[in-house]
Amino acid sequence: MTSESQLPAKRPVSASLAGPYGHPFHPILVTVPIGAWVASLAFDVASHVVDRPGFLTQGSEWLIGVGVIGALLAAMVGFLDLFAIPAGTRAFRTALIHMTLNLLVTAAYAVNFLWRHGDYTDGGSVGLGRLVLSAVSLAVLGVSGFLGGKLAYRYGVRVADESTQAEGYTAGRSRRDVGSRV
Repeated sequence: MTSESQLPAKRPVSASLAGPYGHPFHPILVTVPIGAWVASLAFDVASHVVDRPGFLTQGSEWLIGVGVIGALLAAMVGFLDLFAIPAGTRAFRTALIHMTLNLLVTAAYAVNFLWRHGDYTDGGSVGLGRLVLSAVSLAVLGVSGFLGGKLAYRYGVRVADESTQAEGYTAGRSRRDVGSRV
């Protein structure tokens, strides 16, 4: 059962900005930086095994830039979700750590982008320092993602309450399903 103290964390501060009840935008938006940054690390590694790595080095730089922009968009929506969590709770403390790690990772990738900017023109592979910074940043992002999963799956932040979830486990179609094919 959902307790009264959990209810604010399940409801959006602004449905138009943070996503409707039971369907937040933050988890959707975080896929952009995660995918871009994982792909950039793959490009970094690949730049050390091909003969002419310039295209991989350039692609990695731009993937990092796309990831930073995506992370900033996800952070704006994530802030709205944070405001719905009651202060002083375990969920709030977990969310603050999650946010801090994400901001540090985003800053590290912004630095990495600036460090790389324009270097792909020499056609060489990604430097070891830049590759290590990407790998460490991605590892920290993994820790932050674990905490984000804890917020949603353990603490139920922005997850519909159990009675709403139970609708998905009843036989037949509900009134909400009529007219939609989900």
